[in-house]
Amino acid sequence: MSLFNSKKPKNPTSDQAALAEVVLKYIHDGVIITDKTGVIQFINPAAVTMTECGAPDKALGLDYGLIVRLETKEGRPFNENENPLIQAMSTGQTLESAQVALIPSQSEKRIPVALSVLPVESAEQNRIITFRNITKELEEEGEQTEFISTASHEMRTPVATIDGYLSLCLNPQTATLDERAHGYLTAAQAASKHLGKLFQDLLDVTKLDDGKIRPHFEPVEMVGLVKTISGDYINRAKEAKINYSFGSDSPSDFSQEHHMSQVVYGFVDKNFMREILDNLIENALKYTPEGGSIYVNVRGDGDRALINVTDTGIGISNDDLAHIFQKFYRADNSDTREIGGTGLGLYLVKQRVEAMGGKVWAESAFGEGSTFYVSLPRITSDEYEKRMIAVRQAQTQEAMMGAQQAVPQPVMQPVLPSAPQTAPQSTQPPVSQFASQPAPQTAVQPTPQPVPQTAVQPAPQPIPQINSPQLTAQPVSPQPAPVSKPLAQTVQVKSPPVQTAAPPVTAATTNPPTVNQNINNNLNGEKR
Repeated sequence: MSLFNSKKPKNPTSDQAALAEVVLKYIHDGVIITDKTGVIQFINPAAVTMTECGAPDKALGLDYGLIVRLETKEGRPFNENENPLIQAMSTGQTLESAQVALIPSQSEKRIPVALSVLPVESAEQNRIITFRNITKELEEEGEQTEFISTASHEMRTPVATIDGYLSLCLNPQTATLDERAHGYLTAAQAASKHLGKLFQDLLDVTKLDDGKIRPHFEPVEMVGLVKTISGDYINRAKEAKINYSFGSDSPSDFSQEHHMSQVVYGFVDKNFMREILDNLIENALKYTPEGGSIYVNVRGDGDRALINVTDTGIGISNDDLAHIFQKFYRADNSDTREIGGTGLGLYLVKQRVEAMGGKVWAESAFGEGSTFYVSLPRITSDEYEKRMIAVRQAQTQEAMMGAQQAVPQPVMQPVLPSAPQTAPQSTQPPVSQFASQPAPQTAVQPTPQPVPQTAVQPAPQPIPQINSPQLTAQPVSPQPAPVSKPLAQTVQVKSPPVQTAAPPVTAATTNPPTVNQNINNNLNGEKR
């Protein structure tokens, strides 16, 4: 067969394009390709499903922001200046595996995804957006976190007990030890404290990982806040013979009180800020030898508040620098082996900073010291004042509610119903029991005339006022003074009893029986 009659090979470029199309069609990761302005040029089926945009042809030609809506992994809406996708798309920078929540366009459910942006170096300057569903990964990580949290909590109790007994052994008032035994127990106590610190760090990390705690944001003046927290380490730096300063770019004595000319406002969690600075400053003190220097600084950098903690310590190698914020990672060299640590401090810093919408990174060279940077969103002075007004109003409302709850409420006493205006005929006893003159059996309405004073005999003891719905008369002996007929007619009064001493010929009885017994005793005393 002639060589000139051989078949021509297929176009390798077209074959690669076909294979790439097959891959994009069947992979589970969502892929969106845009031009440099953010207009969608391609979207694969996985991205259509995850964003719920309907069909690929409906998404083509639209801005990516209409299809890809994001929130933080904690469920908080992104500000435009902190949205990692917007920043990567606008600047053309690479974004690698940012954990965010994707909100589909047709529902309000949230899909946790790992987001990446890759700029294409070509004339079109395309952007490739990929996002991977990490729901299953987070569930597995949550189970691990729950186990670590439970185990750490349970193991803190025996460790605390061990530390307590070691303290008793080392106390000269409770135990007598020789020098060798004292050294052994001191080493054991140091190890128990280190173990207790490890369990505490594990608990602090897992609380935010499993969503048990969320940042509590409030407006703050960043310079004053950072200075207050860092000021707690003045004495420790002096004891370690380390120069410690704040608000300057060169090491000097902290007592010179450097003041910042710039005022920087932020919207952060104060407790998170203390944990961040505590870990960074403690690391600087730990890895800075005697005679070294540490200085802390805060400044505004556009729409960001930038904090740095710089030391002149042993530094970090390039190989370790890429991993220092990972959980349980510690640089492995002769200098760090002699210094204790749990490998969780910097991971906790990264976790807290990102929960507040910030970033943290380090710049270092081995043997030349290190600088750790924390960048957080910055707010304007007007926004700071507005947020402070809202905070004061909320505090005032809480104080008012607390004051209302503190006031004792009056105890309501039961009140017996007053006597009715009229009473049934059958409840009235014969009037003949009270007077010698016969009287009609029907009730007589009270007359406005006063009772003659001569006809009323004062009782030796007043009869208590009783608000009773019914009044009944008790028979008495004929010894009392004679009562005139008008008085007998006015005895049957259906209005409430008068608060004056009653004539000896009348006595009210009520339910309960104890009151009747007291009244009868008083009447019997009068007869005697």
